[in-house]
Amino acid sequence: MELPRQARVVIIGGGVSGCSVAYHLAKLGWTDVVLLERRRLTCGTTWHAAGLVGQLRGSQNMTRLAKYSADLYAGLEAETGVATGLRQVGSISVALTAERHEELLRQASLARAFDVEVAEIGPAEVKAMYPHLEVGDVVGAVHLPGDGQCDPANIAMALAKGARMRGARIAEGVKVTAVTQAGGRVTGVDWQAGETRGHIAAGMVVNCGGMWGRDLAASSGVSLPLHACEHFYLVTEPIAGLGHLPVLRVPDECAYYKSDAGKMMLGAFEPKAKPWGMAGIPEEFEFDALPEDFAHFEPILEMATARMPMFQTAGIHTFFNGPESFTPDDRYYLGEAPELGGYWVAAGYNSIGIVSSGGAGMALAQWMEDGVPPFDLWEVDIRRAQPFQRNRRYLRERVSETLGLLYADHWPNRQMATARGVRRSPIHEHLKARGAVFGEVAGWERANWFARDGQAAEYRYCWGKPNWFENQRAEHMAVREGVGLFDMTSFGKIRVEGPGALRFLQRLCANQIDVAAGRIVYTQMLNLRGGIESDLTVTRLSEAAFLLVVPGATLQRDLAWLRRHLGGDLAVITDVTAAEAVFCLMGPGSREVLARVSPDDLSNAAHPFGVAREIEIGMGLARAHRVSYVGELGWELYVSTDQAAHVFEALMEAAPELTLCGLHALDSCRIEKGFRHFGHDITDEDHVLEAGLGFAVREDKGDFIGREAVLRKRAAGLGRRLVQFLLEDPEAMLFHNEALVRDGRIIGVVSSGNYGHALGGAVGLGYVPCAGESAAEVLASAYEIEIAGRRVAATASLAPMYDPKAERMRM
Repeated sequence: MELPRQARVVIIGGGVSGCSVAYHLAKLGWTDVVLLERRRLTCGTTWHAAGLVGQLRGSQNMTRLAKYSADLYAGLEAETGVATGLRQVGSISVALTAERHEELLRQASLARAFDVEVAEIGPAEVKAMYPHLEVGDVVGAVHLPGDGQCDPANIAMALAKGARMRGARIAEGVKVTAVTQAGGRVTGVDWQAGETRGHIAAGMVVNCGGMWGRDLAASSGVSLPLHACEHFYLVTEPIAGLGHLPVLRVPDECAYYKSDAGKMMLGAFEPKAKPWGMAGIPEEFEFDALPEDFAHFEPILEMATARMPMFQTAGIHTFFNGPESFTPDDRYYLGEAPELGGYWVAAGYNSIGIVSSGGAGMALAQWMEDGVPPFDLWEVDIRRAQPFQRNRRYLRERVSETLGLLYADHWPNRQMATARGVRRSPIHEHLKARGAVFGEVAGWERANWFARDGQAAEYRYCWGKPNWFENQRAEHMAVREGVGLFDMTSFGKIRVEGPGALRFLQRLCANQIDVAAGRIVYTQMLNLRGGIESDLTVTRLSEAAFLLVVPGATLQRDLAWLRRHLGGDLAVITDVTAAEAVFCLMGPGSREVLARVSPDDLSNAAHPFGVAREIEIGMGLARAHRVSYVGELGWELYVSTDQAAHVFEALMEAAPELTLCGLHALDSCRIEKGFRHFGHDITDEDHVLEAGLGFAVREDKGDFIGREAVLRKRAAGLGRRLVQFLLEDPEAMLFHNEALVRDGRIIGVVSSGNYGHALGGAVGLGYVPCAGESAAEVLASAYEIEIAGRRVAATASLAPMYDPKAERMRM
């Protein structure tokens, strides 16, 4: 095929992901789409994928994408004439422990909330569906009849044919040698086919390079943190009378099973995986297998022969070891890279590439068409990746764990064990010496809770009240009744300064930013739909300098949003996160404690709520921000990192009653106050008014992004409201994604949950559809929350249940 000199987009990689992106762009009417595959279509990972199509994922939008994939694949054969091998045989997941059964029952509730057909079944029903299975130790199971399996290579070929039918060009044997760029944007690709070389000018490229994708991205200065791991399965000789059985998952034994063409496949997600390709993926790799390592697979096979005795007599036809790419958090990457305009990514599928790629290709194509994602995709957004995560040692260590986590118990608050300690606060060792038990977010080590003397400083996971429940309660109540200190150095900190800084921020922020120097403004940055792109505070430091404080996990996203919209405004955007530590001193006793180490006037008159000013503290200086995410009197103390240890020591020495608090207590305090958490309660899909944040919007200040959407929503009325719920049973626990029930009918899910120690029960937030209803009508209903199949009565409120008038923060 003769390649064009120009295209609207060039897709790099001809696995199922690249073929899906090409298909969906062509379906949108993009005729100048070019896909380049260095060898042959499907030759990397797609050809040896297991082809499992499971619809239920961990969130509503990921489930939406998986269901889209299943529906798409069901119609591809009729559309293209390529057999896809899709069979809707259903799936069964079995639990061998009470804890795993609890997880499966929670997943069943989630399936009902997401309109996925599901049934909880017992051992006898499992045996009836799967006669070959030993069920003597099976505690319970769930059955999803809509799940199935397919032929992965043919799915990709059908998508490729569908793309060609709509005008896309697909060329095999063409390697992209470079993505060219100028002025911070993609300009095209250089390619090579044998001895022939050329260039295609294009304003967009899509990296669908799979396990080659990381190094390809790095050559353009783009972070794409993924790493290949060895992935094992075996296929038996033909077994008489096997038939079409449901896909079977036995996660407690790290195994999955599927029947295909009269043979049985056994696949594994072993707890400690084998990273592969540490020196890069070989150039010549094509439809290749990796060396056998039967000893590594043997523990899985031993459990399988007991679980399914047919494996004791069936001969092994194939023992296969092939590479797949995994990411640091077991979620794939989608979207435009923040480092380079026009550089898009769809890669890193963590062994669920077949079920994911159909929906991911649709979503990415729509995103490229509209410039915004079709719905909230933060869970898989490339902007969540941290630059340091492209480090190969880090990736090698982390993916040895993440492969196995796919089938491990998905405990609430589960922490990664590998590749830890990369980003640390200046007082990390101080906190560790005082019993801190750390979690990790965006590479930052953060104290989640503090162990008492003699208590093991470690997590013991469960679905009920965890081993740190009383620690969290003590920290929580110290903030409510005394004084607590949180180390929040992980906050993202961005300086925006220059003669155009005010104008720029006024255009991006929904609240009024033109305030006096020293004022702190809580605001959101909105998109054109009124959805929330960022939730932040903006502090005016001087006439032309502002400090933006954002969650540590969203820093790269927020930087990308700011830089994308800078335009001609004369402003400089600088990430200053590492320059300052942040200590949050919170609680009714915080003023008294701060007064012991600072001679400055901390009264309401001198330092009211919403004001930042420099104070002396110990023998150093700090910028004290009077704000609160826990709903109590307090200050965020921003301290130069070189002085951070001294300031911490001064506070601890002056206030022996000071309680060190972790992020679990921070979260339980904020949810009692009904404060929103970005990524859970508020996303770019959630309208700022429906999220209950209209108080932070100033339509009368002039134009800003999202203003028209706010005006339209005010005129039309709210379609749903974010409501706070308190469980009436004090023993029940809420975490996230429990089904929300109104007057006996499931209407949604809990967006975030924690235990409200001052309120005496678990608290959750969730959206309630309410088109045409008043606030009183919303609250007049009877609410329950379904937890692992059991419905628990809940009290609903639109105002914060704790300190509804927010008087405590201002005292």
